[in-house]
Amino acid sequence: MVEDQRPAKILIVDDEKVIRDSFSRVLLKEGYAVEAVESGRLALERVTEESFDIALLDLKMPGLDGMETLRELKEKDPDVVSVMITGYPTIENAVAAVKLGAYDYLTKPCSPDDLRLVVARAAERRKLIFENEQLRRRREGRGISELIIGKSKVMQRIMEIIYKVAPTESTVLITGESGTGKELVAQTIHQLSPRKEKEFVPVDCNALVESLLESELFGHVKGSFTGAVSTKHGLFELANGGTFFFDEVGNLTLNTQAKLLRAIQEREVKPVGGSQRIRVDVRIIAATNQNLMEAIAKRTFREDLFYRLSVVPIHLPPLRERKEDLPLLVQHFIQRYNRKRKKPIEGISPAAMELLMKHHWPGNVRELENTIERAMILEEREMITPKSLPWLFLTEPMEKSTPLPKKLMSLEDMEKEHIAHVLKETGGHKSRAAKILGIDRKTLYQKVQKYQL
Repeated sequence: MVEDQRPAKILIVDDEKVIRDSFSRVLLKEGYAVEAVESGRLALERVTEESFDIALLDLKMPGLDGMETLRELKEKDPDVVSVMITGYPTIENAVAAVKLGAYDYLTKPCSPDDLRLVVARAAERRKLIFENEQLRRRREGRGISELIIGKSKVMQRIMEIIYKVAPTESTVLITGESGTGKELVAQTIHQLSPRKEKEFVPVDCNALVESLLESELFGHVKGSFTGAVSTKHGLFELANGGTFFFDEVGNLTLNTQAKLLRAIQEREVKPVGGSQRIRVDVRIIAATNQNLMEAIAKRTFREDLFYRLSVVPIHLPPLRERKEDLPLLVQHFIQRYNRKRKKPIEGISPAAMELLMKHHWPGNVRELENTIERAMILEEREMITPKSLPWLFLTEPMEKSTPLPKKLMSLEDMEKEHIAHVLKETGGHKSRAAKILGIDRKTLYQKVQKYQL
């Protein structure tokens, strides 16, 4: 769907060249974006490839006539405003066209003024549909974006961008540290988009094995390689009509990046061992916790792919930079995990909240969620208290009688000591340790190597 400040895009469908040319000249002078085709079949092909705001359809055309074109057009894009054109107006035709969803009628030959008037009314109708759709999506968005909406100005701005980009087909690049909620933002964009009824297909680029990449993404035909005992549809096909989310796209090899770029540019995929290319209609959203500009400078990430992906960039700040949102997030997680408890937790004590506000949150929102879940499991009272919080927070002086630490520690030393403690408590079980710490296993492995634990 186009944004309402852009010129309306009009598709003229008429088998007479003189009509196509004259209508195009008049409407181009009015500032509209205009395209003209000579048949209903071509019109349906163009609508599949691109969205239009208004369609002017000739009623009598060889092959697919105006009525059948209108019927199929409405199935492909219910929001397009259709105007029928005919040299033989009848009440029966008018009633039939309106029943199929036509907005108005033009009789050939028509004056430029008549054409301008009808198209202006249709454009106003399209604008109204757009505004109503935006309001509906905003109402729906309130229910699915609880972790994104916050009191902080930066999160309010991010939600404004999400609402603006969701109805479009633009690719989005989401950046931010691990645990900031990049996939949640991608899901929200999908749910607020016209593709929400189709699949949201997330792909963890860390998990893509180079040798099986093409088969996973593009599919393969039976017998194309050893082990290909049956034909397999690739993830691009499964996402057709929906949204494809590449998580941690910065971890792809240069060879993989080239194949991804080709698929994005051509909107076609070729299964391994196949001879036919398959047209796919997918919206691409990517995410990374890396600085891709640095990766481009180091020649580990393709500059052309970066600009293809980052048409609309969204950067998620770490939790430590928006702590005013922390109480809202804490309350949300308490409500979420109360559904699993027989005895609900009513809230969090001021002392416990103070400890949460003082913490650095290296694992961001994911770490906070795990912290609240663990606290609710351990807590025996009706409120979360400092006693049920991880031991790291208890290094902060609780009362005046509590002695200060003997030595002041850097954040790195505290992190090293805390990771070592959690690993010891979990018996070296890295998956469990990573969950407690609120980080993914890959990040934990990196920190274990960094601190030589």
